[in-house]
Amino acid sequence: MTRKLKTYQTSLGFFDLAIAAPSMKAALEAWGADSNLFHQGAAKESNDPDVIAATMAKPGVVLRRPVGSNGSFGQHAELPTDLVGGETPKKGGRNQTKLRPHTVNEAAARKAALAYEQEQRRREHDRAAEEAARRKERERRQRAVDRAQSVLDKAERNHAERTAAIQAEMEALEKKMQTEEARWNKERGRLEATLRRAQG
Repeated sequence: MTRKLKTYQTSLGFFDLAIAAPSMKAALEAWGADSNLFHQGAAKESNDPDVIAATMAKPGVVLRRPVGSNGSFGQHAELPTDLVGGETPKKGGRNQTKLRPHTVNEAAARKAALAYEQEQRRREHDRAAEEAARRKERERRQRAVDRAQSVLDKAERNHAERTAAIQAEMEALEKKMQTEEARWNKERGRLEATLRRAQG
């Protein structure tokens, strides 16, 4: 069963924000607020018929207008132009007209609630797609790391094998050298003995 939507308003940074949502919690999540703006008095349920009409036309979508202005809410808003050099219109001034309560017929309320749920599903789908893309990128990077590690491991094994082969060759040459030295010492001793006999 779809929950009835209400219109909530707040000001964050340079913009007034409004949204049609089923609860204050849902509005805070959509605004990306990290504290309860309603308890702080920085957010409220709106009874402005124009704001309600705008949010009910796009339920679940955060609408904006320059902070302190009385313009209409939209998905995109220009930055305020009257913050430097002039005063921002004050809310609740004497010239502000009394707002009449806005009534939404049941069919429109149901339609807005369904649209809100569709918007929530779209957001969740977008979040899931972004998470899947991040996961895919992490897996791609991990595969690249694994491949590079495998190539490094293979190169290290190859190096160790070559080093061992060279070491074995060096040991064999050292043994040959010792054998040659022993043979030469023996032969030189024999030849020197023959030379001494001839000399003497």
